[in-house]
Amino acid sequence: MPDIKKVVLAYSGGLDTSVILKWLQDTYQCEVVTFTADIGQGDEEVAPARAKAKHMGVREIFIDDLREEFVRDFVLPMFRANAIYEGEYLLGTSIARPLIAKRQIEIARKTRADAVSHGATGKGNDQVRFELGYYALEPDIRVIAPWREWNLTSREKLLKYARKHGIPVEMKKKGGSPYSMDANLLHISYEGRILEDPSREPVESMWRWTMSPEKAPNRAEYLELEYRRGDIVAVNGRKLTPAKMLETLNKLGGRHGVGRLDLVENRYVGMKSRGCYETPGGTIMLKAHRAIESITLDREVAHLKDDLMPRYAALIYNGYWWSPERKMLQTMIDASQVSVNGRVRVKLYKGNVIVVGRDSDQDSLFDPAIATFEDDQGAYNQLDAAGFIRLNALRMRIVANLRKKRKG
Repeated sequence: MPDIKKVVLAYSGGLDTSVILKWLQDTYQCEVVTFTADIGQGDEEVAPARAKAKHMGVREIFIDDLREEFVRDFVLPMFRANAIYEGEYLLGTSIARPLIAKRQIEIARKTRADAVSHGATGKGNDQVRFELGYYALEPDIRVIAPWREWNLTSREKLLKYARKHGIPVEMKKKGGSPYSMDANLLHISYEGRILEDPSREPVESMWRWTMSPEKAPNRAEYLELEYRRGDIVAVNGRKLTPAKMLETLNKLGGRHGVGRLDLVENRYVGMKSRGCYETPGGTIMLKAHRAIESITLDREVAHLKDDLMPRYAALIYNGYWWSPERKMLQTMIDASQVSVNGRVRVKLYKGNVIVVGRDSDQDSLFDPAIATFEDDQGAYNQLDAAGFIRLNALRMRIVANLRKKRKG
């Protein structure tokens, strides 16, 4: 792509993207625009990005606070679906990528850039997620993926390149972090180094957001979550914006050791990968959302959602947020949430989220008069069950009779 004059780089300010910035300038002789998305990873990562970009001669620097948009338009729609990948993973990294791709394309249009670039490696899922997003939103955009082009294939080579070109790299401790980490408002992930042996237990000092269940408070803490159309709008009676809601649940869940996960997952590119995750707020959200749906959703609607959920979760994991099939599923999911209103009470205790109550003033389908084990005053005729059972047994009775005739 020799005619590249300007490229928008998804820039964190870390070692990889700092090297990529210089590499793009030298390899393509182009102007680089940096874009840093604040999606809740913490000020210690976001704040230095501007100074580092200026040091590298960048003239157009975008640092955007996307926390509210991230939770409102990406996290909450995903949780309406109860999405969970391979039975455990709450998709914390996956759901952030379509937002970053969207904003990156918007900046490319605004700055009249020829291309976009990212720091995802050629082994991982993120290259797919970013680039599917780019092409879905801007089909003719050119994409530069340095990890698929250069020969800087190790941390040592990256550090050597940085020293050679005077690229500032902060080393928190000798040898650097033992993990590759990614954080946003929904989760923090850990991969690489010692975690590449799936038989080894993570050391306790790795975890940053959550107290160990063993050291968590000995007294349970109760929360009341208020739902409107499938989304949490208040915690303990306090109305909160989407981002503030998730921040609050992260703090409460983390204090009680909620949301740790050690997982070997199947990457879209074909390999297995071991990752550890902390998702305290999301763990509470999933448990509570299923509780409020249990009294407000029709049985077949709930079961259909459960049937479709693994497909929906895989679409997000594999990078198809902007696909027509994900949008179609989202329309159905959102329609199911019109009646998902009410309150859920949960108890947090030593790594557990325990539902202790749920109610809905207008939309509950739970009828005590029918469900009671006491005298229901004729609300339900138990004799009706006999015909119901015989009809549902008919096909099995036909097969059983056929077997009897063959034996006879």
